[in-house]
Amino acid sequence: MPAIGRPALRALAYAGAWLVCAVVVTAAVFFTSSRQVELASHDAVVRPTLSGEAVLFTGPVFPDVRVPGIGMLGVDIRLDKTDVTSTDELVRRYAYIASQPEGQITKVGDAVEGMLLNAALRGAIIGLLPIGVWLLVGRARRRELAGRVHLPQVLIGIGVVVVLGVGLLQPWTEGEAVEDEDGGWVSLQDFLGPQVPLPDGLEEVEVRGDVTTAQTRRLVESAIDTYDKSKVFYAEAAEEAATLDLRQPREGDTVVAFVSDRHDNIGMDRVARAIADRAGATAVYDGGDDTSSGKSWEAFSLDSVSEAFSGLDRWAVAGNHDHGDFVHDYLADHGWTMLDGEVVEGPGGTTLLGVDDPRSSGLGSWRDETGLSFDEVEHRLADAACDADERLTTMLVHDANLGREALARGCVDLVLGGHLHVRGVPTRVDGPDGEVGYTYTTGTTGGAAYAIAIGSKPRRAADVSLVTYRDGRPAGIQWVTLQPNGVFQIGTFVPLLYPEADADSGADRGRDSDGGSSEAPSD
Repeated sequence: MPAIGRPALRALAYAGAWLVCAVVVTAAVFFTSSRQVELASHDAVVRPTLSGEAVLFTGPVFPDVRVPGIGMLGVDIRLDKTDVTSTDELVRRYAYIASQPEGQITKVGDAVEGMLLNAALRGAIIGLLPIGVWLLVGRARRRELAGRVHLPQVLIGIGVVVVLGVGLLQPWTEGEAVEDEDGGWVSLQDFLGPQVPLPDGLEEVEVRGDVTTAQTRRLVESAIDTYDKSKVFYAEAAEEAATLDLRQPREGDTVVAFVSDRHDNIGMDRVARAIADRAGATAVYDGGDDTSSGKSWEAFSLDSVSEAFSGLDRWAVAGNHDHGDFVHDYLADHGWTMLDGEVVEGPGGTTLLGVDDPRSSGLGSWRDETGLSFDEVEHRLADAACDADERLTTMLVHDANLGREALARGCVDLVLGGHLHVRGVPTRVDGPDGEVGYTYTTGTTGGAAYAIAIGSKPRRAADVSLVTYRDGRPAGIQWVTLQPNGVFQIGTFVPLLYPEADADSGADRGRDSDGGSSEAPSD
């Protein structure tokens, strides 16, 4: 084995010195970092720790919560202000979110990962400074300085380095530290007492036992009951959805799951994803009204739907209840393609056009103009569809009425909407020159009877629709409904026929689309 030369040894020494400095600085920055996020309807502060535990500091009303054994790293989460106006509402919301926590877990994980990447970047840069200074000074100058430097100068130099390091790290900007005490933690079962059965999955949860009022215990018991009902109902529904007898895509088919009007019902997200997977869907449309009011406290709902459909191609519009820009911008930041009035490439090589509901933000237009009415936006969408370089395949809107003019002018194959909370049937519309298009309204995926659908089960029938594309055109639609009693109903696949299509092109084209759909209980 050849000997390693002096230049190589010197390079290895520099690399080792840089690595040590970078790791030390990264650790110092990382474990003094914090990140503000919207979590569980609260403004929250997340801090990484070495405890291997997730600790939730809830404030003065509820007991703090600790979950041990989550990994090498731990996390402290301090909940700050919330828009909730009553304690009972807050308890119910905690329970619903805890029963479907995937979106919130991902959000905390992303925050910790972001802090680690930021710390590593700082560490890598700061780690280069001592090596750079060493090289700039040079060997001769270093020998000269070594003969002149004595203990006072060394101490002054160390002090300068410390001051510069503190100035670069700025630990005082990272927020107030969360105080945690080792004592006072008891298991949730011991806190509640043997008379309260604990649902599966909560055996390792601990609470700080210094909050012992009877009222607090009643609140926690209520949350546990709601948590159990919600988790069990939707878990069983998702498990059954994975076995439903749905139409399977043929070669060349592209299936898109269509959800709309979730209204904060995060429980249905895993059910909708199970339906999508069972049907072979590779993409998802979101028709809007994911929230009840478009406020930032509803970020948990957007986190949930984003996590549920991760890995699929995703397109969305905001609904009339998604007031303001928050929902649109948040979904765009989390991987959704938000339609803004321009034709884009859709699933399966199709074309897609859509825009947020003009009643959601007052924008009225998908670009810069404000104050446009519903009818004006409908007209401009029709112009955009008819002026497209090729025939528009799909128009995705919150309210299908926004696509009426485009259909009447024969410029689009399929208009998809929601808004009504009642599922319709694919309805054929003939254009002026024999063009054929369809309009279809899906029901509420959240099972919403009102503007908010948070609950341990849907308040009304919860719908997911499945849109199939073939040869660049919509080929058919099938719907799946989950009733509040947990029973699934499956609609017959309804083919969408066009005058130029070959009547014998597939076995699925066996009935006219005007015939609607039939209900058949699942096996």
